[in-house]
Amino acid sequence: MEIKIEHVFKSFDQQQVLNDIDLHLNSKAIALIGPSGGGKSTLLKGIAGLMPFDQGQVHLNEMELPKDNQQRLQYRRKIGYVFQNSGLFSHLSAVENIVLPLTQVHGYSKQDAYERAISLLDRFGLLDHKDKKPNQLSGGQQQRIAIARAIASKPSVLLLDEPTSALDPEYTSEVLNMLQELQKEDIHMIIVTHEMGFALHACEHVVFLANGKIQEMGYGKDLFASPQTEELKKFLNHILAWNV
Repeated sequence: MEIKIEHVFKSFDQQQVLNDIDLHLNSKAIALIGPSGGGKSTLLKGIAGLMPFDQGQVHLNEMELPKDNQQRLQYRRKIGYVFQNSGLFSHLSAVENIVLPLTQVHGYSKQDAYERAISLLDRFGLLDHKDKKPNQLSGGQQQRIAIARAIASKPSVLLLDEPTSALDPEYTSEVLNMLQELQKEDIHMIIVTHEMGFALHACEHVVFLANGKIQEMGYGKDLFASPQTEELKKFLNHILAWNV
């Protein structure tokens, strides 16, 4: 996966959320880390084409993020996105949640979409839950189904916005194990996460954002072993202070 971001800015009202973001990486997996309010989720949504930047350019695997709304829809069809709270449709079953985007957005026939959905649910040990609504599922099951939905169309990149933030440790492990399994199959991803162990061990590169800027980026093992900025040192000391 190649991502190139040049001079990206984003404000909400009078608040500058992203301030001249520049990034160029070739990576299989990138973790976006940093304090709350630092701009991570805004940057991810912008890369996905879900939110327009005020200015700047983004290229993802040689696809340029379009300014035109219609072209942006085409761009978004090539990207899988997982929301913080799963984003499943509450009135649909697990299998229907996967089938619907395949038929309505990606042009699959109902039969092909159903077969694809069943295959993914079976693969991830969720087949017994195929007819359950989201409120009948655990948080971990919901997120795993959301990830299955995101990869069902075989996107070029998977983007995830803190997919474990609302989960208990047991369910967090379920989701992170699933993501690590997907990486073995050469599915490339960018993930906003507070799980430092996953960022370090499962992501090739780590990008640290704070105050709307990229403060540091590089190989995870280097950033964690030898942070160069005071901002990253303070962040790691704070977030790792209570680790066993």
